[in-house]
Amino acid sequence: MVPRMKMQWGTQILIRGHHVAQLDPLGILDADLDSFVPSDLITTIDKLGFYGLHEGDLDKVFRLPTTTYIGGNETSLSLREIIKRLENSYCQHIGLEFMFINDVEQCQWIRQKFETPGIMRFTSDEKRTLLARLVRSTRFEDFLARKWSSEKRFGLEGCEVMIPALKMLIDKSSEMGLEYVILGMPHRGRLNVLANVIRKDLEQIFCQFDPKLEASDEGSGDVKYHLGMYHERINRATNKKLTLSLVANPSHLEAVDPVVQGKTKAEQFYRGDNEGKKVMSILVHGDAAFAGQGVVYETFHLSDLPSYTTNGTIHVVVNNQIGFTTDPRMARSSPYPTDVARVVNAPIFHVNADDPKAVMYVCSVAAEWRNTFHKDVVIDLVCYRRSGHNEMDEPMFTQPLMYKQIHKQVPVLKKYADKLISEGIVSLQEFEEEIAKYDKICEEAYTQSKDKKILNIKHWLDSPWPGFFTLEGEPKSMTCPPTGIPEDMLSHIGNVASSVPVENFKIHGGLSRILKSRLEMTRNRQVDWALAEYMAFGSLLKEGIHVRLSGQDVERGDL
Repeated sequence: MVPRMKMQWGTQILIRGHHVAQLDPLGILDADLDSFVPSDLITTIDKLGFYGLHEGDLDKVFRLPTTTYIGGNETSLSLREIIKRLENSYCQHIGLEFMFINDVEQCQWIRQKFETPGIMRFTSDEKRTLLARLVRSTRFEDFLARKWSSEKRFGLEGCEVMIPALKMLIDKSSEMGLEYVILGMPHRGRLNVLANVIRKDLEQIFCQFDPKLEASDEGSGDVKYHLGMYHERINRATNKKLTLSLVANPSHLEAVDPVVQGKTKAEQFYRGDNEGKKVMSILVHGDAAFAGQGVVYETFHLSDLPSYTTNGTIHVVVNNQIGFTTDPRMARSSPYPTDVARVVNAPIFHVNADDPKAVMYVCSVAAEWRNTFHKDVVIDLVCYRRSGHNEMDEPMFTQPLMYKQIHKQVPVLKKYADKLISEGIVSLQEFEEEIAKYDKICEEAYTQSKDKKILNIKHWLDSPWPGFFTLEGEPKSMTCPPTGIPEDMLSHIGNVASSVPVENFKIHGGLSRILKSRLEMTRNRQVDWALAEYMAFGSLLKEGIHVRLSGQDVERGDL
């Protein structure tokens, strides 16, 4: 008779395995701010006693419950193998938080994605693509550092894997039918995203560093790491048409969150995309801002409301494990910066950013989750910041121990390239040629950027705005067309606004008086503020223009 697997311990590692996962690439901090290892997790043989087990039990064979996927095609495993497989799923470079979700189907879906043996496999072509994307992400920052060493650029060094991560999210979503991605993000890595995700012309980015560059029109003089972009292109991975919009963002790091959600909601409405299958939002956050700014919490609470939902947002947290000069232990009371997402039952995938393969797999699962369940998901890229808050800061003043380790840290590109070379996936010559190819692209763009003397706002719009700009991007004449409407239409709107839309419907006495007063004003050719607004909205609706009103006063009719 084969005994059943000890269910209590198996459940604990699902719930709390992330506490002992190897998430910090620096190896000096615990991502959850606590070095304590829960006593109910079997991390050493002496902890077997917590469950009434002994070392001799490790080779006993247990029947697996139907709720686990660690067996693959096997229905029974030894306790030793059970522990090994669960640790591989939950305690390595990926830490999962999902067991708080009160939906069994969703929990089982995640378990299947991470427990199934051998599921995290990549082809040689996929590994070469990942390496090429890391080359572009890394060498772009290196190029900026060489050419403009004394300029602020809020580089991505220490989290170069974010570029392949975003591209994986987009590729996977495009594969499932997505047509439009709307991105919001803070400063860090924005220029790299513009260059290597949105694919903005490099010379237009490089010319932004020229202090003599003149703005051709009002509103185009903002700093380069605040600017947005709109671009339509063919996605190379899927050969499908894709539209990308990076929304402009001010210095208030998370202010863009509700703006992105509103833009996404509007795009979904006008495309008739009720399930969010065609339009999706991705929000990139810093760890300190994600935990510290109230607009994040407020935006999360819009995520599942019937009139506001965008059918799931993918949140990517660039977790530098520091906010400007503040250590996380002095910045937040929660274990992780991502704990705010638990309030809406969003699964949280913590991942060591120095393991590109793990990051790519997590991103693939996140894209599938959003497409399957139409709910938010959070990817916590646990990384580090190689420079200071910006390139002019000296972090050794405030975080000397952390930065001693960072200075010794081997860049992720070298680690991954060495791994692929040792596996025979690429040769050293192929790797060096990939670097040389991108360096040449950057040098040629740098040369061309010197010819640009004028900055045009048309190159930095996060929407095409056809009513304001021509197809070539030139500003249209801003003359206002006549807005008057015939009196008989005003009378019609006033009469409709004063009537009850359903026959034999008994309305509140107070409302009856309001409608009667409104009808009298219409007949006397008079208006108050509320009726004037009603006529304005009504005239827009008569022309087929969508009008969306939102807020508590709208519910009550107080306009």
